[in-house]
Amino acid sequence: MAEGLAEWGSTFTAGEPDLVLRLIEPELDDNSDPDDDALWRLQVCLRPEGEAPERVRLHRADPKRIQLGSRKLEDAIKAYPRFRDVPRDEDSLDLLLPTPVVMDLVGHGAIVLRERGITLLLPRAWNVVSPSLRVRVTSAASPIVAENRTVGMDQLLEYDWELALGDKVLTAEEMTRLVDAKSDLVQLRGEWVQADKDVLARAARFVSQRHSSGDRAIVDLIKDLIADDLKDLPVEEVKATGWASALLDQSVAPRQVAVPSTVNATLRPYQRRGLDWLAYMSALGLGAVLADDMGLGKTLQLLALLAHEKSKTATLLVCPMSVVGNWQREAARFVPCLRVYVHHGSDRATGAELEQAVRESDLVITTYALMTRDVAALKDLDWRRVVLDEAQHIKNAKTSQARAARSIPADHRVALTGTPVENRLDELRSILDFANRGVLGSEQMFRKRFVVPIEREKDQLAVSRLRAVTSPFVLRRVKTDPAVIADLPEKLEMTVRANLSEEQAALYRAVVDEMMAQIKGTEGMKRKGAVLSALTKLKQVCNHPAHFLRDGSPVMRRGQHRSGKLGLVEDIVESVIGDDEKVLLFTQFREFGELVVPYLADRFTTEVPFLHGGVSKAGRDAMVEAFQGEGGPPIMVLSLKGRRHGSESHGGQPCGSPRQMVEPGGREPGDGPCLPHRSEKERSGTQDGVRRNLGRANRHDDRE
Repeated sequence: MAEGLAEWGSTFTAGEPDLVLRLIEPELDDNSDPDDDALWRLQVCLRPEGEAPERVRLHRADPKRIQLGSRKLEDAIKAYPRFRDVPRDEDSLDLLLPTPVVMDLVGHGAIVLRERGITLLLPRAWNVVSPSLRVRVTSAASPIVAENRTVGMDQLLEYDWELALGDKVLTAEEMTRLVDAKSDLVQLRGEWVQADKDVLARAARFVSQRHSSGDRAIVDLIKDLIADDLKDLPVEEVKATGWASALLDQSVAPRQVAVPSTVNATLRPYQRRGLDWLAYMSALGLGAVLADDMGLGKTLQLLALLAHEKSKTATLLVCPMSVVGNWQREAARFVPCLRVYVHHGSDRATGAELEQAVRESDLVITTYALMTRDVAALKDLDWRRVVLDEAQHIKNAKTSQARAARSIPADHRVALTGTPVENRLDELRSILDFANRGVLGSEQMFRKRFVVPIEREKDQLAVSRLRAVTSPFVLRRVKTDPAVIADLPEKLEMTVRANLSEEQAALYRAVVDEMMAQIKGTEGMKRKGAVLSALTKLKQVCNHPAHFLRDGSPVMRRGQHRSGKLGLVEDIVESVIGDDEKVLLFTQFREFGELVVPYLADRFTTEVPFLHGGVSKAGRDAMVEAFQGEGGPPIMVLSLKGRRHGSESHGGQPCGSPRQMVEPGGREPGDGPCLPHRSEKERSGTQDGVRRNLGRANRHDDRE
């Protein structure tokens, strides 16, 4: 019988109505705020399953209902003791809460009550919002262009800071009233709004101190955006009118410029947008960082800008030595009317001879090394602009190269880089400091305001502030951007996996066994070193046994391939050549290239150039020119180090690395117009298997 009563009791408890606490705001007029004496009604309601909550009134409810409501309210008081000392309503179980208790209830008590299964309903018109800042910029229809100099960061505009709560921009009177309020809970235009009073006060102070005072310069706006006062205050948007709209509002495109007839290429739509942007930044005298992905045609966009401007003074282009020849060829190919002078070699011009050579040129090309060596002479010459290609060469702002680049005066500066500068903050600052001197402040200040908060503290507000400051000066498109990929030719990508030969499999197992023995019982750097060493060995095994053994043994044995991967690559190359197309092969290892090149040359009875880091500039230029030319070799092998030198090897169908596919630009590095309309890329390799096995080995060792 006792068990039956217990079962009956539990069934009754399970079916009890839930306790719901509904908060009702005090009745105030639209311009008043709740002070500490204002009372908020907390209605005590019971909600049967599937029904709406109903208040528990003392004089109308069933006694059992009142008893149940009282018991559940007592449970809520035990969970949140601040309920115990507040006034109670005479006609119901409702509680009357002062504003400080309401703030604590919403901030802390609601969590405790929810854990006890008690629901807290807030007023429908109650919004929890964060203060945010907005900038409204007003500028003339056209920027100021001085006759003898470029205005640049001193371009004039007007701007006003605004403070918003949610989607409501506050008036000066509202800011004052909200800052003077006694609590975080205020009434704004008929709605209850909860906002951090301290943050609101700091934001209001920031806005009031920067009230519009007529014309200001771009540099003043940038200084405001990186000010210490903005820490922890989000800048939600920057809106502009006039010429500044295309600079500060990413949704507004610069005015389109005509592509000169002297440009022997049809620019793709995204390249047209790049030209428009470069021309816009040049007209303003603002430094520009064109950071498009490799292969999207930065070279062509820059050359088109030179053709568009037809400047009376030359542009100085600084680049790695390995791409000097490439710039010469691309200029001759796309804008043959450009007068190009290469400042290089032991017999390069100096003094008056250099001055005359520059005066008679449109484009002067030199290397980073010679720029640094000849900086004193280059500083004394008149330059329309200075361009840094592969601008990551000045990623360290303290190097002599970076200091030399910053010291050469010019009306305009452009940095070209294919690396994602947004992921390397010190590099980003150094490059932008070249483009627009001092735009991000001193190195110490930049580290304090951005590097430490972003890299160490993962501060998203700092990320948004940095983006707001840098986005006007950086244009980066990647191949996966919807607006870019639609402009690119069709691309077919296939992954073909190769099986290890028996010899490779045996060597593979031996390397893994050796590694497992080495890492057993070890930890830290010693274990990591053993794993990394094994990874390199396994890559070599997957390439070819002779690459791993280094014994000079032949590529094939008894007419059979010793490497499954090389056999697969041979088939792919044969297919490509059969279609009268060309193929590029990439490898991480120079020694493997030296093993493969003679075999491919003999197999296909053709010259196979091998571009690696040890090839001289003249040799690289000759290889690339021969490969690009009609009737040139159908196969070219490149090491990753050789590829990093920046040579643009057009005309080849990227096939794949004999070791693994190394992204050669899917659409080959360079300018869209010279590419084939169909790009095929085949990946061949066992690299994924290598990494999976090593990952398992690492985890296995951890378990031991």
